[in-house]
Amino acid sequence: MSGYSKFDLSQTPPKVEVPRDYNVAVDLVDRRVDEGLGDKIAFIDDGGSHSYGDLQDRVNRFGNGLKDLGLQIEQRVMMLQLDSIDFPIAFFGAIKAGIVPIPVNTLLTGDDYAYMLRDSRARALVVSAALLPVVAPILGDLPQLRHVIVTGDGDAGGHLAMADLLSAASPDLAAAATSCDDVAFWLYSSGSTGRPKGAPHLQADIIHTAVYYAIAVLGIQADDVVFSAAKLFFAYGLGNAMTFPMAVGATAVLMAERPTPESVMARLHDHQVTIFYGAPTLFAGILADQSIDRAAASERLRRCVSAGEALPENVAQRWVERFGVDVLDGIGSTEMLHIFISNTPGEIRYGSTGRPVPGYLCRLTDDAGHEVPRGEIGDLLVSGPSSAPYYWNNREKSIATFEGAWTRTGDKYLQDEDGFFVYAGRSDDMLKVSGIWVSPFEVESALAAHDAVLEAAVVGKADNHELIKPKAVVALQSGEGSEALADELKQFVKDRLAPYKYPRWVEFVDELPKTATGKIQRFKLRD
Repeated sequence: MSGYSKFDLSQTPPKVEVPRDYNVAVDLVDRRVDEGLGDKIAFIDDGGSHSYGDLQDRVNRFGNGLKDLGLQIEQRVMMLQLDSIDFPIAFFGAIKAGIVPIPVNTLLTGDDYAYMLRDSRARALVVSAALLPVVAPILGDLPQLRHVIVTGDGDAGGHLAMADLLSAASPDLAAAATSCDDVAFWLYSSGSTGRPKGAPHLQADIIHTAVYYAIAVLGIQADDVVFSAAKLFFAYGLGNAMTFPMAVGATAVLMAERPTPESVMARLHDHQVTIFYGAPTLFAGILADQSIDRAAASERLRRCVSAGEALPENVAQRWVERFGVDVLDGIGSTEMLHIFISNTPGEIRYGSTGRPVPGYLCRLTDDAGHEVPRGEIGDLLVSGPSSAPYYWNNREKSIATFEGAWTRTGDKYLQDEDGFFVYAGRSDDMLKVSGIWVSPFEVESALAAHDAVLEAAVVGKADNHELIKPKAVVALQSGEGSEALADELKQFVKDRLAPYKYPRWVEFVDELPKTATGKIQRFKLRD
């Protein structure tokens, strides 16, 4: 029988105990009802409010529905779903039945989904009705795929509707006899440099991130109302708006539409959100609209979190000035499931990513694998209890990324004398100018401090002598670029950084190319 996890916050790092017989759906869904929170609102989506008791009923029905379709323990079901109550129903319903859910990015192409369905050998696909047209052309050429379940309003296209599956299934489901080390779910990496890689996560991973980060660092509580602009299919959003609030009995606001400054601020205001999770691009976009102020947000807002890319110091400071709430910048990854370095309440150093989250260890190494002295740039490796054990069906990438207890992040950092980690760029984005390493992010942060700049990306470009120098690609707050403004920006950087770091070229664009997760695609700028 699956047991509950236990934790002790009086220790540093907190002590987390996960029993050998463990199913995380029992810990996060059934436990809340057993604690008397059955009537508490768990989720508010575009269709209304949903209690923990209602969630448990439909989780059980969905798990039974998958079993009724013939799915067996350890088989996989892909989730291509917009954010709504149907997402946690499918996710935890599958896990409770011992079936492995795989949430995937809703912004990809049919070819991407065909690849991931074949790679994972998923037996079922749960897809939002609005996204069914994207995958409909590929469904006939997937021999492993046996069932398509359509969620939400709209035509099911001849497939099984989730509502029908739930109504026909039993509300009583005994959890599968899983262990804490069983695979619970997968996430696919963003695949910005190639095909996405499947990263399995274990039953115990979710509760470790919830305790070490959400409870110990953020201080999330049962009376919090949380909203995440990052969607649930991201590792970041999965914790922010689902597993973290469920771990303490809090309430999460879900939004199916794309997060714009207007839609985000409406959710913050209408639901009086207390914890808001965003990304640097969104924070900058909100600040660019001078009509948005604290009155347009939430009177109860007490925590803001940023991840996905490093948060420019200027953006963070302007956010605090306008909204009166600090932004806790941090770094996480699909492989580590959530944030493992973070600024913390009361110990914030803007321009840095913070210190390691209690329970995680970090080190910086040179090309030979030796640790670098403080103040020098190195490759970031992290060790912690939520690391994926490998990449599915990809031995070469697994060997390159997972080194025993350590996971190679692909990021360059330096650590200052106080132990704060300062982002220096992706390992493949670093520039060597005049024989000295230059961090693109440092130059980008300097450019972002200029009033005319909305966003900037810095890449390497060869000069007439085939020597690499920084080139800046800039999106402006308004108006068009000019040669005079380009010269002004060059001097602006020279006045703030070492002279060799200034961009030799400045190109103006309407917007920067980004991945579906909102990260700048510098390789496109290099091309």
